[in-house]
Amino acid sequence: MRIQPIEFDHARTLEWLETNGLGGFASSTVPGMNTRRYHGLLTAATRPPVGRVLLLSKLEETLVVNGERFDLSVNQYPGAIHPAGHQYLREFRLDPMPVFLYAAGGVELEKRVFMIHGENTVVVEYELLSGFGAGCTLEIRPLIAFRDYHGTAHRNSALNPAVAFEKGVASVAPYPDLPRLFLAHNAGHAEATGHWYDNFEYELERERGLDFREDLFNPLLLRFSLGPSRGLAAVIASTSPRLASDAPQLRAGEISRRSAIAAMAPSPEPLIRDLTLAADQFIVQRDELKTVIAGYPWFSDWGRDTMIALPGLTLVTGRFQIARDILVAFARSVDRGMLPNRFPDAGEAPEYNTVDATLWYFEAVRAYLAYTGEFEFVRAQLLPVLRGILDWHLRGTRYGIHMDSDGLLSCGEAGVQLTWMDAKIGDWVVTPRTGKPVEIQALWYNALRIAADLTRREGQPLQADTFEQLAARAQASFLPQFWNESEHCLYDVVDGGQRDGAIRPNQIFAVSLHHQILPLDRARQVVQVVERELLTPAGLRSLSPRDSRYRGRYAGGVFERDSAYHQGTVWQWLMGPFLSAYCKVNPQGRPQAAAWLAGMQSQLGEAGLGQLSEIADGDASHQPRGCLAQAWSVAELLRAAVEDVYPRSQRIS
Repeated sequence: MRIQPIEFDHARTLEWLETNGLGGFASSTVPGMNTRRYHGLLTAATRPPVGRVLLLSKLEETLVVNGERFDLSVNQYPGAIHPAGHQYLREFRLDPMPVFLYAAGGVELEKRVFMIHGENTVVVEYELLSGFGAGCTLEIRPLIAFRDYHGTAHRNSALNPAVAFEKGVASVAPYPDLPRLFLAHNAGHAEATGHWYDNFEYELERERGLDFREDLFNPLLLRFSLGPSRGLAAVIASTSPRLASDAPQLRAGEISRRSAIAAMAPSPEPLIRDLTLAADQFIVQRDELKTVIAGYPWFSDWGRDTMIALPGLTLVTGRFQIARDILVAFARSVDRGMLPNRFPDAGEAPEYNTVDATLWYFEAVRAYLAYTGEFEFVRAQLLPVLRGILDWHLRGTRYGIHMDSDGLLSCGEAGVQLTWMDAKIGDWVVTPRTGKPVEIQALWYNALRIAADLTRREGQPLQADTFEQLAARAQASFLPQFWNESEHCLYDVVDGGQRDGAIRPNQIFAVSLHHQILPLDRARQVVQVVERELLTPAGLRSLSPRDSRYRGRYAGGVFERDSAYHQGTVWQWLMGPFLSAYCKVNPQGRPQAAAWLAGMQSQLGEAGLGQLSEIADGDASHQPRGCLAQAWSVAELLRAAVEDVYPRSQRIS
């Protein structure tokens, strides 16, 4: 991906992302101006994948050519952009890591930024490409934050400004409860400075109604001589000591690793290759196993997101051991028949306020078995967990989750949000969906059918028959209660005599799941209504624009954004189940599905470069919003493309 020329107002909206497989990351905008409090060169995961702290915010860079100074950095301060280094930026590309080309004073300087997989380490390299006859030096002033990545830093007297200098390494430990930061370098000169830079402004945080000002500390200055005989200038920022001379080898290793990831792409389609690379950034370590970061920059690992994303991130790309590790990791966390909704960043006990994550676990197990055929593993390690989950759901578990007398699954308590539409502002649950949400019934039926298939294969026909009978009862009850004859689609929630006629995307799962709860004629009508009311080039709207509660823009402060989150905002991940459902009910519909899929290619060049965003505005032009990179957005598009849209003849065997 290449951006040339650089138009500042547009480039500042484009963000790059580097990750390390631990939950740590580096991110900023194409011009290098941090517009989020989450932007920085080294956010380290101190308790992978959480405990994330932003250590190194950025490097202030000045190129000196024959005595003339060119500041390459870009910052926003109150009422001013300073310096204006974007005027020297000629090109940005992902190749495969972020690469910046600067031209100033008759020389060209290339900068590369990349993280090392498995380490809280970021490498920044500078290489002079032309203008070798000029006398060139590069001055670098690291700016450190040393704070929780959700917060902001401010000038204070508690900071220890001391810098420890050894040959080729400078290190700082400004606060005793945070890790030491090592800055390996091959600079010809290093000296302590000790200056505060005040009042950086982060425009996206201002728009979000959050703290948007920060002070950063500059502990030292590094000065490099540039030229053909001096090689690369390098800074390696890490929580462990490193050598700057390792930089070329580290870069070669990362390029090789990423090339191997790209080679796992299950189709020659460029979109599939790009999505396969994007998928790798979400797979991270949890203890000795694996989990999934729901989204960068601010989410940790969530049970719901992980189970939905697992097939696309790991199975269609052939990364079966990672899928296995994830399934085992979450099996260990099941409590009272429920998967965790979220593992908090600060390492507290998991939260279990979800009804759907547990049911998505069944689908993830089914998909794993379909791809690998490893029934013995499923039988020994996962099937007992699945049985325990069903036992709890049949007799009742947290938050009123239980099978009702009609065979459908009921859930909900006042003030608790249990489905994926989980926005809550204070005590106000924006979309409570208490009772029997439509997608929960589809997932429940799917789970019962999966349990029946597994137990029958295990040689337990009586138990399999029981699960089949429960599934049949749920299916028999579903259509009479949920069919909305006036709209030719499904009600969103049934709660006793109350039926919510809001046209939402949740009904698509009654068609897209492996075990489909709807008859084909009704399934076709559901897909038609969803296409007409909710489909956009960026995904599905969360509410029909015909609804009086529809909100077409996701913008403003916390209240404005959260109240619009599921009231019209487009969700990119929903394009996956929509494409699956469309192909199911339209056997000749692959060309149309492929056209919609191709339209999503442009999303990889907006907001998070090489990634898919979390959400977008419901109204055209569907501006990307939310997280710059979302796991299930990537995973579900990748899964649907490989499993449902592209013919097998176009796939790599």
